[in-house]
Amino acid sequence: MNKRLKWSSLVLLATTMLVTACSNGGSSNQAANNGNNIQSSKQTTQTVSDTVADKDPVTIEFMGHGNPNEKGIFEKLIASFEEKYPHVTVKYTSVPPGEYSQKLTTLISSGKAPDVFYVGGSEFYRFAEAGTVLNVQPYLNETDLFDPDNVWSQALDRYRYDGAKVGSGDLYGLPKDVGPWAFVYNKDLFDDKGITPPSAVAGEWTWDDLLDAAKQLTVDENGDGKPEQYGVAAYSLESAVWANGGNFIDYDTGQVLVNEQAFYDAMQFVADLTLVHGVSPNVEAEQSMNGYTRFLNGQLAMFAMGPWDQPAFWELPFNWDIAAWPASPTTGETATWLGSMGFAISNKSKHPQEAFDLAAFLSLDEYGQRQNYELGQAVPNLIDLSKGEFLASDKAPASRQVFLDIIEDYGRPDVPAFSKDTQWIDLFWQQASRVWNGEVSAQQFTAEIQPKMQELYDKFNK
Repeated sequence: MNKRLKWSSLVLLATTMLVTACSNGGSSNQAANNGNNIQSSKQTTQTVSDTVADKDPVTIEFMGHGNPNEKGIFEKLIASFEEKYPHVTVKYTSVPPGEYSQKLTTLISSGKAPDVFYVGGSEFYRFAEAGTVLNVQPYLNETDLFDPDNVWSQALDRYRYDGAKVGSGDLYGLPKDVGPWAFVYNKDLFDDKGITPPSAVAGEWTWDDLLDAAKQLTVDENGDGKPEQYGVAAYSLESAVWANGGNFIDYDTGQVLVNEQAFYDAMQFVADLTLVHGVSPNVEAEQSMNGYTRFLNGQLAMFAMGPWDQPAFWELPFNWDIAAWPASPTTGETATWLGSMGFAISNKSKHPQEAFDLAAFLSLDEYGQRQNYELGQAVPNLIDLSKGEFLASDKAPASRQVFLDIIEDYGRPDVPAFSKDTQWIDLFWQQASRVWNGEVSAQQFTAEIQPKMQELYDKFNK
């Protein structure tokens, strides 16, 4: 779900910095409560294990993707699953994110699909339409794990399919996570300059506030136009467009909307952070050191993060927190994207019950969800866990309520979530550099690209 290829920088960080975690653990009361919760979960695990111990051994295959940290987390979760279901052995494969889609497509087309695999967005749409993934609704109807009122509907609805469209009908997958894309800042840099940091409350901090702070936090000691420290990087275009009242597409009508003023004004604002104000790295600077690495190195004041970034950020030698994305001064509104990845089960699995048990453990089981959030992988899929002990955790970010606000209030599905073919939006991102490098204005670009995007959408989605 993360948009950036960033994990090589973690290796460099690990070998060049000796740092301590940002938190030394919870209060004694919280620790006691967590201990009781875990003990209760382990007792439940033992009960389940006793009931399945006499079953024939089964091996299922599970394939996902991610960085080394995510792989390590899922190895721990799978070990917990195998303890709960001792007759099941999980063969886990983690594929580099850039190779995952092609490898999965190849395996499916050759009839060798894993029993359980990651799926999301347009892939889910295509697989559900083709009958590649199993309808898990009958299994959910038979398990005590699933309480639909206690799982974020914003996550579940991504994996519903009614035979014609995504978003309604039976569930053909379970959420791996729901991914609120938050605005993160280096608190120490703000404190050193005596600048009021971004607000955690949506609408209280605007683009104007962002620009004022970014100018003060951009440091160019040599005056050569190559700052040693930038105010902001990789500002989310989706956030800017949605906050400004624009949209990429109206899925109800199939109309591509990038050529409307609310859209191109927002796009120009993002471009001008670099082109006019110099507070954000240009394309050349981003290629030499991406924003993620700059933030880890303490050379960037404001950036973006998902919950999956927490383990790396917990090791940083400076204080940080998250905030609501700045509001458009035109509308006063805030918005950001809310991603998700899911667990799907192959319709050709020879062990659909065990495959479902694994997906359900990773998605819905309280013990599994507790491990998941404690290891810093995600906001829990379970609402009571999210609003309870996850929110009460004293680990950074201090303003973790922002994650929940994004899920409940102002997060939106990422742009291609309801497309079965993404060529229309891929074309936009491939050519958007013409605006970022100042070759054309956002208004010129969107006027030129909209008909081409519309043609591709109409051809492959309608």
